[in-house]
Amino acid sequence: MSIQLKHIHITPVTWRLAKSQLREVRIEVFLEEQQVPLELEWDGLDEAAQHLLVMDDENKPIACVRLLTNGSIGRMAVVKAWRGKGVGSALLNRAITQLSVQGVDTITLSAQSHAITFYEKAGFVVTSQPYLEANMLHVDMQLSVTRP
Repeated sequence: MSIQLKHIHITPVTWRLAKSQLREVRIEVFLEEQQVPLELEWDGLDEAAQHLLVMDDENKPIACVRLLTNGSIGRMAVVKAWRGKGVGSALLNRAITQLSVQGVDTITLSAQSHAITFYEKAGFVVTSQPYLEANMLHVDMQLSVTRP
């Protein structure tokens, strides 16, 4: 099932079926823009993970996130042209909802320091001291899920 917001479509996908679109977003954001080393980005967890892919009205991939079976959100990326337009918030909310429906009680993630406030607005709290990962400061964060 696809969620449609004004000009975007958020769809659950598998790595096998949407690898090229997921890679396109992550290469642009993580490898090119943030200079994440190649060996850190492709960590072998994608095939077993769930993914959410965001496409614009022209069917171009503009954002994605990876959901691991342990309730961890990762590899959340929004291409630069779509930042500040609500895409990241919509994607994060969909990820939280999806994990909640699957029975996850606590959602975890590793946030780049510049994104801490973004995740705090969604209810996440910092649970670690800052640490260096991929040459960027990160903190661990978590959200306790409340289900209806």
